[in-house]
Amino acid sequence: MNIAATPTALNADEVARITAEELFPIVRKIDDERSYPEAIIRAYGKAGVYGTHIGGIDAPTDLSNAILTMATASEACLSTGFCVWCQDTLAWYIASSDNDFLKSEVLPKVAKGQSFGGTGMSNPMKAMGEIEPMRLKGERVEGGYKVKGMLPWVSNLVEDGYFGSMFHVDVEGSDTPKRVMAIFHAAWDGVKLKLDHDFVAMGGTATCNVQMRDVFLPDAYILGDPADDFITRIRSGFTLLQCGMAAGIIKNCIDLIKQVEAPLGHVNRYLEVQAGDLEAEYNAVVSDVLNMAKTPYDTSDAFYLRVLKARLDGGELAMKAAHWAQLHTGARGYVTHGAAQRRLREAYFIGIVTPATKHLRKLIAEFEAA
Repeated sequence: MNIAATPTALNADEVARITAEELFPIVRKIDDERSYPEAIIRAYGKAGVYGTHIGGIDAPTDLSNAILTMATASEACLSTGFCVWCQDTLAWYIASSDNDFLKSEVLPKVAKGQSFGGTGMSNPMKAMGEIEPMRLKGERVEGGYKVKGMLPWVSNLVEDGYFGSMFHVDVEGSDTPKRVMAIFHAAWDGVKLKLDHDFVAMGGTATCNVQMRDVFLPDAYILGDPADDFITRIRSGFTLLQCGMAAGIIKNCIDLIKQVEAPLGHVNRYLEVQAGDLEAEYNAVVSDVLNMAKTPYDTSDAFYLRVLKARLDGGELAMKAAHWAQLHTGARGYVTHGAAQRRLREAYFIGIVTPATKHLRKLIAEFEAA
């Protein structure tokens, strides 16, 4: 039996309290000062946020609670919601693997929010989609691999954190390298982190450039070698989890529209999209996502295609909702500390984070043509 760990109990009331009493008051600081909400990320871990989906491939696994708690964080702040996704996804990698060492030594710390980490798969996903070249290259050595290269953006990453990623290894007699996926520790020799927060939003995400100079990767940290089957195993869960970010920001944008109905409803009624219109679309997307969240290990192409379409719908609806929230709130939402303008900047992140809107459309077209 391939069972990773017993899922942790989720304290939903505590998640709601943390969000309302601890996160909401510092949202402007996170946005304005690019402040990483470390205390919030740890508190969510104590409340069981990152451990509801870590049963493994032979245990009943449902991503619903992970998606909904991510949505709760994202209602307040997408930087924080994105960090929750990074933490959830790192746990997803390990829990979905056949690696008993990582399941026993690293997964419990990640699930409890004691160790932080990121996904490190933006470049590999684009490389697999033939959008850009693979940035990391490995060479087989005794006991593991020697890896070098640079990953431009890995988020939720601190000096003693972990991140997953993939690298190419040349195969003798073949023009096609093999892909290997593994977990890396940021404190290993040869790993160097450089904060990179030059974004119009999402500055509070501990996003780093990761440089690797002949880093020794022990065999004990490998997730898939070769990685192809493992990627097929985790791809739907990876993508579905992102929908929590979209759900949270959509819901908050609907709330922003409702908040100005009393003072501005007499003129806002002439806008062609109202809160009720967005709510109908929101409910349809969330219902579909939560239905698929019950079977995240379905490896069929048909299921993955359905997941990709839901992720695309969620991202596009997030941008649409933020657009209309800005128009409904008008000038009061367009000031420096206006919530609507922040949500608009954050919503576009959902449209460009890997897999971005254009990447999703490319994948959907390829699967439909197959």
